[in-house]
This record gives sequence, C-alpha cells and structure tokens, in this order.
Amino acid sequence: MKSSLNSVDVYVGARLRMRRAMLGMSQSKLGAVLGVTFQQIQKYEKGVNRISASRLKQAASVFDVDVDWFYEGGPAIQGAKGWAESASRSLDVEFLSTTDGFRLNRAFTRIRDPKVRRKIIDLVESLVPPEDAAEARPADAVR
Repeated sequence: MKSSLNSVDVYVGARLRMRRAMLGMSQSKLGAVLGVTFQQIQKYEKGVNRISASRLKQAASVFDVDVDWFYEGGPAIQGAKGWAESASRSLDVEFLSTTDGFRLNRAFTRIRDPKVRRKIIDLVESLVPPEDAAEARPADAVR
C-alpha cells in the first residue's frame, strides 16, 4: 500500500526547485554539489523523498538563503499552531516552481508599464471559470 506524500515535503521540494530554477542551476549541478544524483534531486523536488536536515542546510548555503526560506508560506503542520497558511497559497508556490510558472513570472516582472500589467491580469482573470473566480482574486487586492 502506497502512502500519500507529506504536504510539507512537497512544499519544501517545490521551493527547492523554484530556487534552483531562479539561479539557472541544473538538477545535475545541484546534485553534484549536494553529493547526490540528479534523480535524487528530482525526488526531493517532487516530495517523494524527504530531504534531510543536513542536506537542506547545505542547499540553503548553496542558494544563499536561510533554511527557514524553504518553509515560508508553507502548509500547516498537523497539530502545530501559528504556522497555518491557506492551501491555495501552497498551490501558488507549486505552480511558481514549475517551468511554466517560473517563465510566466519572470516575463511578467519584466513588463514595466503598470497599465499593461493590469490588462494582462484582467485578461487572465477573465479566463478563470466563474466558480473559481472568487479564489483567483484576493479580497484585499489593490486595483
């Protein structure tokens, strides 16, 4: 019987992938630095294998971030108080850690004209099915 993936492991893996992609580092190169194969990096990034504390600290050093960075905005740990975050927030990070999400975010941030950026946001939001529209637009969004 296969157990389901732990949401924190998936989240940390997504953050690992996002930071690696932001730096333009391949899975092979990160694996070499951490002393594991690129296949192991793939498993970490998908949350299939849990990354050890020592490897996570090593990755944080390579990426020039604090270890806490991997957990920021992450899902709640069952039974823990004060660390809860909405499920949609972790889904956003999962999307940003994909190739499409990373490319979309990078390209969007290069658009300098705020009116053009607003029109792109309006276009994308108009494509969201009505039942998902309330989730897509945060209540505190500034126009």
